[in-house]
Amino acid sequence: MEKITAQNASKQDFIPLLRGLVRAYQAFANFDARGHRDIGLTPSQADVIFTLGNTEGLTFKEIGEHTLITKGTLTGVVDRLEQKGLVKRVSGHDDRRCTPVRLTARGVKLFKAAFPKQIAYLKTRFDRLNDNDRQQAIGLLKKIENLF
Repeated sequence: MEKITAQNASKQDFIPLLRGLVRAYQAFANFDARGHRDIGLTPSQADVIFTLGNTEGLTFKEIGEHTLITKGTLTGVVDRLEQKGLVKRVSGHDDRRCTPVRLTARGVKLFKAAFPKQIAYLKTRFDRLNDNDRQQAIGLLKKIENLF
């Protein structure tokens, strides 16, 4: 097995795959963010609203498991959504990580208006793949996920 050095590290055979994943994620994130810029939320805030929609509320841990938001960032995102009157923390838990977060009536209204629009917006791109392509992509992405 070849020793990886500073000189040959960027020549490893998986680097094009790594770059492709990063570029695909960046392209998706940029497109996704443009889809909800008219609702006055950051991508992370929209992600939380869309994750909480159609639930009775989730803990911070559960929200973190369903989104790409780190624990350190999630508290601030929820704080700002709470200031906007879109979510509320349900009291009664000493451990803030176990505190459920729910959409307020205003948050539910925003979710019901914005989420279907966002899905329709994303669908315009994903519909360019046929069912076989989508299933193949899901399978390959799952294999990559399982590597880590």
